[in-house]
Amino acid sequence: VQLQASGGGLVQPGGSLRLSCAASGFTFGDYAIGWFRQAPGKVREGVSCISSGGGRTNYADSVKGRFTISRDNAKNTVYLQMNSLKPEDTAVYYCVTNLNQNECGMDYWGKGTLVTVSS
Repeated sequence: VQLQASGGGLVQPGGSLRLSCAASGFTFGDYAIGWFRQAPGKVREGVSCISSGGGRTNYADSVKGRFTISRDNAKNTVYLQMNSLKPEDTAVYYCVTNLNQNECGMDYWGKGTLVTVSS
């Protein structure tokens, strides 16, 4: 199982970024994929999860209404569109899976991508 997050960078407050997660080594379309984030000095936080077929999504309260998760099973890729970014969104973002159809977990995770929200 390999998961590679990309798309991070430096953005001003109120700006947008789209993260991508490229997956390989397993039957991508059979499993839920999620995003977690780790900020310096803070507890790791689950951000969002999308079911195998994309019909179910959930979000942390802290990002509801601002972030949107989606997936393209033909491309083995999950996306996280992040709008109205805030400084508290600054963190390393990881895509994860526990090879479950509908629930997300951190059994497998790869290299993350750093998002910095600052003026």
